[in-house]
Amino acid sequence: MQWAEKNSMMLEDDYPYTGEDGSCAQVKSKGKVTVKTVKNVQANSSAQLLAAITLVPTTVAVEADTDFQFYSGGILNNPDCGDNLDHAILAVGFDQKGGYYIVRNSWGTDWGEDGYIRMAIKSGEGICGIQMEPAWSTAN
Repeated sequence: MQWAEKNSMMLEDDYPYTGEDGSCAQVKSKGKVTVKTVKNVQANSSAQLLAAITLVPTTVAVEADTDFQFYSGGILNNPDCGDNLDHAILAVGFDQKGGYYIVRNSWGTDWGEDGYIRMAIKSGEGICGIQMEPAWSTAN
């Protein structure tokens, strides 16, 4: 997020996800989106994360090398799926009655539910650590 405050980001059409390790291929002239403000959300608080998502899509991180990686549908609700944060994603909504966050992943529409995952809302760190380090931003 600090990088995005100082550098414009490319659109996904110009810089698609490849699923491979590599170095950054940012082309400054293709930058379209800049971050104006970044606000950290109180860690380990489902109430604060819900409040942030109500305002704007909110960046979150999860441990993705366990249950998250193999998600294919339904509500992910394993409290033991880890908290070693290794993957940044975007929480875009929630269903409070259903008790889950709606999160967009970057692995394409073949993963999860057309590229999205529903993650149970739990107290503390949350499922796969989703509530450990959330932040929201506004774009220019």
